[in-house]
Amino acid sequence: MIPPKILIIRTSSIGDVVMASHLAEGLRIKFPEAQISWLAEPQVAPLLEHNPALNSVIVWPKMHWKKMLRSIQLIKLYTEVKDFIAKLRDNRFTMTIDAQGLLRTRVLAWLSSAPQRIGFDSREPGQSLMTKLIQSGDNTHQIGSEYFYLLEQLGINTAGLRQSLYLDQVSYIAAANQLVTAGISGSYVVFAPFTTRPQKHWFEQQWIELAQEVSKILLLQIVWLGGPGDKEAAESLAHKGGGISLAGKTDLSTSAAIISKAALMVGVDTGLTHMGTAFLIPTIALFGSTCPYTATRNPHTVILYHQLSCSPCRRKPACDGKHDCMRAITVAEVMQTIRRMEISRRTT
Repeated sequence: MIPPKILIIRTSSIGDVVMASHLAEGLRIKFPEAQISWLAEPQVAPLLEHNPALNSVIVWPKMHWKKMLRSIQLIKLYTEVKDFIAKLRDNRFTMTIDAQGLLRTRVLAWLSSAPQRIGFDSREPGQSLMTKLIQSGDNTHQIGSEYFYLLEQLGINTAGLRQSLYLDQVSYIAAANQLVTAGISGSYVVFAPFTTRPQKHWFEQQWIELAQEVSKILLLQIVWLGGPGDKEAAESLAHKGGGISLAGKTDLSTSAAIISKAALMVGVDTGLTHMGTAFLIPTIALFGSTCPYTATRNPHTVILYHQLSCSPCRRKPACDGKHDCMRAITVAEVMQTIRRMEISRRTT
């Protein structure tokens, strides 16, 4: 019997790729001889490149194509798109799994020419491009529940699966060098205060007070992480609360390696926080306007979430910017949670 060739499509974002990371391992268990590839955008590809369950990562240059379109490089764009599709089809995939459920990912699944095209049954158009649609399941309180459900619908036992990330030695060395250069030695805690939506943020004063408490009581050094757009805000927090800001100063792989060696991770609903769960380090996730999960398969992760009558509001806050759901999480509550956790003292 010829081994299947499987393509997973989950092109973005960081947090969703982390939460879907067990798809590769689950498929590898059922199809040990398969060629398994993952289609992803460049910014998240580093999280997948060293996954032992994958044979390859196919990079989809979506933003690059958008820039070419805006600059009216139409002939060059046409050539690149045509070459990309040809290379995609050269893999001769027998099964494509769209783990995103968007029109664009359904188009990508169709372009793969795989005879089996399986994906989520969402409201997005393009259902006819798929050969089988799967619901997302009803266990919405578990991290990555829809991806576990998808695997189960393919006849895969998910009991022993969880999210996991793999990095190369180069990333760990880069992380160690970055920490040493920043003056971080011994155990440290990572704070991830930033994300794309303001209603998901905790308040600046809470972060400052938490940093001061952690430094004084736990004697842990603090590393603030975020993207390039968070650099100024992170430096302000580090100045007021203490610690070192590496926001915007590390690439994704290096940030992941820094998180993997942390004694503790505290963050809002963002990809960096989900990495703490994937790496099995003590993690406290602060949720308010969104609550994608309250249960994880990591005994070291604690979710702090106070559901109000208006929550989760997701993208439509009704509080006039008060963000009461996040305000309900206090510094004292976070510190009490930390005290109950087993925090290992690590060295960089």
